Amino acid sequence: MSLFQFFTDYPYILIVCVVALSLLVGSFLNVVIYRLPVMMERDWRNQCSEFLNVPNESASKERFNIAFPPSRCPHCGHRITARENIPIVSYVMLGGRCSACGKGIAIRYPIIELITGIMCGVVAWRYGYSVETAGALLMTYALIALTAIDFDRQLLPDDITLPMLWIGLMMSTYEVYADMTSAIFGAVAGYLSLWSVYKIFKWATGKEGMGYGDFKLLAMLGAWLGWQSIPVIILLSSLVGAVVGITLVVVARHDRSIPIPFGPYLAAAGWIYLLWGERITHAYLSYAGVQ
Repeated sequence: MSLFQFFTDYPYILIVCVVALSLLVGSFLNVVIYRLPVMMERDWRNQCSEFLNVPNESASKERFNIAFPPSRCPHCGHRITARENIPIVSYVMLGGRCSACGKGIAIRYPIIELITGIMCGVVAWRYGYSVETAGALLMTYALIALTAIDFDRQLLPDDITLPMLWIGLMMSTYEVYADMTSAIFGAVAGYLSLWSVYKIFKWATGKEGMGYGDFKLLAMLGAWLGWQSIPVIILLSSLVGAVVGITLVVVARHDRSIPIPFGPYLAAAGWIYLLWGERITHAYLSYAGVQ
């Protein structure tokens, strides 16, 4: 029996395998979410120091990247062992505290792992054993990382969005989610649509309503899903963003002067379209009487 036939006959085994793998990936995403912005900021400081020809006094001699140094407790510096780094399980067994100093471990770490596992399980359930599942898993990992980083730092790193944009264009040559023409026009339409809104808003108010990272994120989604997805993604993200924004201001007393990142809403809308875009579009057209 081939692997394809096995997972076709037993789809729930595929879902379990994908969830288990994605829990591990979620643990890695926690590292990316924390370290990538720090790496970017250090790189910006180095570039500014070189440009101004002044010493960078804040530069650290310790090598710092995604892989090094090993994960450790931010309070006491205790190195996290493999046994203490099992997704979700280790957090529960440790009682949410460092085994060395007893200080609390942020609950966000197991939450990111759990969300990654659940979302990727849904992907496996939706597409089964297929190329579409592999691509959708990669997209899901990227969107989770981008969402968390944007929430934390209001950054959407080019190190994630641009490679994913090119991967989307390359996948369009095999018409996995969209054909090449739709993907190319999707990337262009995604970028220019938000860029135009940004320019108009800045001209009218003198303020910047969003960042260039949002343009690149929507361009990335357009490259993967085609130009047809852009209106739906913008509509969905705007609706979710409006509801969440109003809730934060009214219920949580969020300061209106503090900007709310738009990237997470784009990411959520893009993921929804990735899985159910055709059904959403068909339902809308039917409701509008077009079909």
